[in-house]
Amino acid sequence: MQKIKVRQIRSVIDRPVRQKRTIEALGLGRPNWEIIHNDTPQIRGMVNKIPHLVEVSEYIATGEEKKKSKPAVKKKNPVKKTTSAAGTKKTSTKAKKETKSKK
Repeated sequence: MQKIKVRQIRSVIDRPVRQKRTIEALGLGRPNWEIIHNDTPQIRGMVNKIPHLVEVSEYIATGEEKKKSKPAVKKKNPVKKTTSAAGTKKTSTKAKKETKSKK
């Protein structure tokens, strides 16, 4: 599938909300941000709605980029929960002051 590079060239300040949402949906947000998308009718339609804010160019992947498919996802270790009676009990600041004064 062909790819296109979409680059935001203008800010979305003082633009209608609809245009701001289109920029956000494309994955952009600030001027000079670039993102690579598949060349689909949906993406082309979004780009055609905001041609004054973005610049589109054809993207040709190099050999190294073709080899990289997806970045490796690190598996998260499960969080160990400690159970202690003193640690889970919530006390108010008033109760804390009273316990300090008793000691």
